[in-house]
Amino acid sequence: MRVLGIDPGLTRCGVGIVDVSATRKPVLVHVSVITTGTELALEERLLIVSRGIEALLDEHRPDTVAVERVFAQHNVRTVMGTAQVSGIALLAAARRSLPVGLHTPSEVKAAITGYGQADKKQVGAMVAKVLRLESVPKPADAADALALAICHAWRVPLGAAVTGATSGSTLPRTAVDRSALTPAQEAWRAAEQGTARRTAAHRLVR
Repeated sequence: MRVLGIDPGLTRCGVGIVDVSATRKPVLVHVSVITTGTELALEERLLIVSRGIEALLDEHRPDTVAVERVFAQHNVRTVMGTAQVSGIALLAAARRSLPVGLHTPSEVKAAITGYGQADKKQVGAMVAKVLRLESVPKPADAADALALAICHAWRVPLGAAVTGATSGSTLPRTAVDRSALTPAQEAWRAAEQGTARRTAAHRLVR
């Protein structure tokens, strides 16, 4: 399964592609950052990002796309740019009928490091280790994009990407071969299940 991970950003949009074998071992295919200058008009910046993502999709032909889920920030201007780039990524995937997975930063951190509050340095170090790279991809946006791709590949059962996994969906846990999970994957599953239990409890209280 080939996964394109996109860490959306207007100034720097990280993009990373990995291939994942039946043994769940990811292999680096491509990593880069699409950049736009702040002196450009908004529409021009969005066009640059759009063309960059479209080119990667056409060149590398991933089976599925993983995008960081946009969440509220104090800096409204930053979150607006992130949301706009996310929309571009989703549209590009939809045009090619590619399934999309949306993952929060905590989900990605838990998948890669086993700890949902890990910092960028820890995430980058684990990405390099998992992909057997000599150094951590720079800048951090590039490492984050690869982390997204790896997280999605580990979360979705192999083959599900090409059989219609839907955006933001979580496939049945019984579809995952637990014997093939790494310790980090097991930690992520435990963290996800704990979040689901807390959410359900909160709804009952309300």
